[in-house]
Amino acid sequence: MAEIQIKNVAKKFGEYQALHDINLTISDREFMVLLGASGCGKTTLLRIICGLETATTGEVWIGGRRVDHLPPKDRGIAMVFQNYAVFPHLTVFENIGFGLRMQKLPNDEVTRRVERVAELMHIEMLLKRYSGELSGGQRQRVAVARALAMEPDVILMDEPLSNLDALLRMEMRAELKGVLAESNTTAVYVTHDQVEAMSMADRISVMHKGKIVQAASPIEVYRNPAAEFVAGFIGNPPMNFLPATATGNGQWRVAGQTFDGPDTEKTLKFAIRPEDMAPADTGLVAIAKVIEPLGAHLLVTCDVDGGMFRAVLDSDTTVKAGDRLTLAPQPDRVRWFDPETTLAVA
Repeated sequence: MAEIQIKNVAKKFGEYQALHDINLTISDREFMVLLGASGCGKTTLLRIICGLETATTGEVWIGGRRVDHLPPKDRGIAMVFQNYAVFPHLTVFENIGFGLRMQKLPNDEVTRRVERVAELMHIEMLLKRYSGELSGGQRQRVAVARALAMEPDVILMDEPLSNLDALLRMEMRAELKGVLAESNTTAVYVTHDQVEAMSMADRISVMHKGKIVQAASPIEVYRNPAAEFVAGFIGNPPMNFLPATATGNGQWRVAGQTFDGPDTEKTLKFAIRPEDMAPADTGLVAIAKVIEPLGAHLLVTCDVDGGMFRAVLDSDTTVKAGDRLTLAPQPDRVRWFDPETTLAVA
């Protein structure tokens, strides 16, 4: 078992509070992604798990054993860094087997593990090459293979695909997810790329200003964001927001139209994803400003009630800048947020 428990972890750098009372449980063999913008604390949390940083307060448990007092080598973890850290003077075989040699494992065991992970990462034909003879994607595969060869309880990855081009990132996303599922390893993956997070994770922990705002499955985070920050951060383009005024009995006035919503008298925000809008006879009145053809669909940026609003429409839709549109939201996809707390309202 390699369940990770992070209990009341906080971290300060001088007067700066990088992490605030983090509590998170990562299940055995789960692929957890820490997602957030630069400076949100995701890499700091990863470094605390692996022992490269010490928490100011709190505890880290791996596999039922408290490890925050242990050095990294005694935690049963392996780490893959953003810059690969592949040794240029060693062959691929020697790079993958480096950690195993440090553990003084027998030669036949080193060979067995290196060959097994090289096959998993589809680099078995490269074992005799030096890193200077490899592409960026191949070097990344070597770095992952080196970590997996240690047969760790936990593998930690800090934005490992950020240096690759878009096509190679897409290929490596699918490959990594399959390899880690096959290796039965608990994985914690740090990224600022929501596409990576959505496509790879079993669960996503969305971080903002040193706190975990929501930890849930990719679909749950996308469809039911727990806070306005999550709604605006997840999705490309992100959710639209419009001010809403209660008219009583669960009825709300939004940009001159009436919608059903929560039965409260508080001022709320109406939120809807751009792809959950469609042209209709009744709905929000929008003036098209910019039309961006994106292959299978059109991204239309509009003016709704004096504010910017985006809609994703079918590519066959006939629309040009200046046109007046009536856009109806799917009722079950509307979300409501409290502007004071920024949290979702049921």
